[in-house]
Amino acid sequence: MTSRTVRAGRIPVTRLTPALPDPRWNPKAFGGEVVPFRATVFREGHDLVGAMLVLTSPSGAEIRERMAPLAPGTDGWEARVRLDELGTWRWHVIGFGDEVATWVHDAELKIDAGVDVELMYEIGARLIDRAVADATRAPAVRKRLAAYAAELRDADAAASARRALLEDPVLHEFTTRPLARLATESEEHEILVERRRAGVGAWYEFFPRSEGARRFKNGAWKSGSFRTAIRRLDGVAAMGFDVVYLPPIHPIGVSFRKGPNNTLDPGPFDPGSPWAIGGAAGGHDAIHPDLGSFADFRAFVRRAAALGMEVALDLALQASPDHPWVAEHPEWFTILPDGTIAYAENPPKKYQDIYPVNFDDDPEGIFHEVERIVRLWMKQGVRIFRVDNPHTKPLAFWERLIGAINATDPDVIFLAEAFTRPAMMQALAMVGFQQSYSYFTWRNTKGELEEFLTSVSQETADFMRPNLFVNTPDILTEYLQFGGPAAFTVRATIAATAAPTWGVYAGFELFESVARPGAEEAIDNEKYEYKPRDFAAAEAEGRSLALYLGILNRIRAEHPALGQLRNIRFHYSDDDAVLVYSKHLEGRFIDGRDADEHDTVIVVANVDPHSVRETTVHLDLAAIGLEPGSRYTVEDLVTGTRWDWGDSNYVRLDAFTRPAHILHVIRGTHV
Repeated sequence: MTSRTVRAGRIPVTRLTPALPDPRWNPKAFGGEVVPFRATVFREGHDLVGAMLVLTSPSGAEIRERMAPLAPGTDGWEARVRLDELGTWRWHVIGFGDEVATWVHDAELKIDAGVDVELMYEIGARLIDRAVADATRAPAVRKRLAAYAAELRDADAAASARRALLEDPVLHEFTTRPLARLATESEEHEILVERRRAGVGAWYEFFPRSEGARRFKNGAWKSGSFRTAIRRLDGVAAMGFDVVYLPPIHPIGVSFRKGPNNTLDPGPFDPGSPWAIGGAAGGHDAIHPDLGSFADFRAFVRRAAALGMEVALDLALQASPDHPWVAEHPEWFTILPDGTIAYAENPPKKYQDIYPVNFDDDPEGIFHEVERIVRLWMKQGVRIFRVDNPHTKPLAFWERLIGAINATDPDVIFLAEAFTRPAMMQALAMVGFQQSYSYFTWRNTKGELEEFLTSVSQETADFMRPNLFVNTPDILTEYLQFGGPAAFTVRATIAATAAPTWGVYAGFELFESVARPGAEEAIDNEKYEYKPRDFAAAEAEGRSLALYLGILNRIRAEHPALGQLRNIRFHYSDDDAVLVYSKHLEGRFIDGRDADEHDTVIVVANVDPHSVRETTVHLDLAAIGLEPGSRYTVEDLVTGTRWDWGDSNYVRLDAFTRPAHILHVIRGTHV
């Protein structure tokens, strides 16, 4: 007879999370993230069970958290823990028969019914005797427990006094140190905690060549450089952004160079697309001569750091026909039957100026070259890479590359620019990408936003962190094209408050909304030409959203609830165009605050940029740590206006003046 392994355990522990859809990879969090650890724990019969979360930090410290039951009847348990130490944490869950809780439950029923009264008190006393005999418990605790056992056995005490013992605070000792003869430990799991910037940040994208660019009367251009672009950093910092993202800064090819708006007939002064990388001056390991030298780039990085910002650099693994790789490594490209090299296409878009890399004929050579390039830019001070179209490259390549870089430099962050199918987008996150662009750009209605934000904050939050960019050089949605300034305000408000990482591409603050006919991208696209902007003049004339973007980033900095991904909760409004959600963080997770000093932000947004909306919003007060029926004060963090609120509240949102409220809940008071 063949023996079979029994895996269930005496107290079954199942469905542990955080977890990934594929167990080959581990879940992850960012420093300071509050992570919900969950498990299903149950047993036969009616005796009660409990669950204990046991974590071991990267430095070896053990943390035990008693898990709390979730919805009745689900057998679900949860403990939320803020993970601060960076590195790999190990954790498991212990399911146990909770003898003290079972006794209290049974004793309350039987004693109140007058059944087996003395027997129930004796059963409890004997349980307490076991705890008293436990030398690992503090002497003062054991002394108090011994007295409690004696009180349980005191048959001469008043019945009401003995009955009150079932609610004695001394029983709290068993919350963290339960009595359990029957226990089952789950298998050990891991979760990787990366640095906070991997999950929290405000990104600003601009082209250095446009900053300080000048056009002469004959149509020729003087390109901007790192030395002129450095002047823009003060304005970006003033808006509260902490990551400056630069498109490719390398030499640009001449062959098949694109003209304005992706045309095939460039003029003599057209600079070409920065993504057509490589020319006579070099490839991915070189800087475009117009932008300056490596010393100039390092000066740019240092100035950004002095202003509290990091520089993110584009990593685009492709080449122009003039890239040194084409001559030196033709095996890195796809040769067509007619002898030509296949260029990039994203039908109906064609990119004749770009050759995609073929990763299959010399995978080792390509890997080592890309690793060399990444490490070269790391030495220049770059710790964040925005990766262009990673979904068009092998998944295994990214797993290997990011793994190799993070093995020596765990602070380096990779953002996936992968507007692609969910399976690939999510797989890129599972194998190592710390952040991902997302479908946020195309989610505009109340229903679409609720579905999308629920998905990224709950369903995929264990491994994929969304970066809610509101626009890019080649994504200008119809919502922004036709929504006017209100659309820009609404999109920025939601992006900045619904997730801890968001971003804008320069020109957003100037309400740039004119698209190339028949396309979803801005006309006179900066990818193909210089585009100097007069930000100061726009601000002076009231044609800029810069001040509001600064307010949004200040609010984010002042309210730690907005620095969490998993805590968004949606509430109901009577109007299908009014989106309502809250971000709540308990005081125990906030440094320098008492446990009851919670941080709660409520966002109410009119997502129809063409209307005035008056409606009632209905809040689930329990979701923000308040009792149903409570009265409290909310303060608009933009205007400073205060209102007295309760469960249901009237709002009026005028898309043409104030399309959204960002409200802070002030507890214990009302106006």
